[in-house]
Amino acid sequence: MMQFLAKAGLAVMLTAGTLAGTVVPAAAQLNIIIGDQDRGPPQDYRRPPPGPGYGRPSRGCNPQLAENLARDYGFRRARVVDITPRRVIVQGWTRRGQDEMSFGNVRGCPALRR
Repeated sequence: MMQFLAKAGLAVMLTAGTLAGTVVPAAAQLNIIIGDQDRGPPQDYRRPPPGPGYGRPSRGCNPQLAENLARDYGFRRARVVDITPRRVIVQGWTRRGQDEMSFGNVRGCPALRR
């Protein structure tokens, strides 16, 4: 009878040991949430960054300045018809008829050709 109790006690200890090993990882998965579960990330109250070119003068030729320069060269009804990365093209009327003039697309609008 003593052997039976010793074996039963050993079996109980082995069973308790294996159960204790599985209970610890299960307890690590317990999440306690108090309040709203579907909250998003915290709101950012900082100012958004300024847009491109903020606080700096424009780098290219201003179309209105190109029209004014073309008028100074004798063009009437001058208007900008095309702006490329390198030049600004202005069309208008001169004494000889319809004509166009090109300006460099940099600050100051230098005249390229007439």
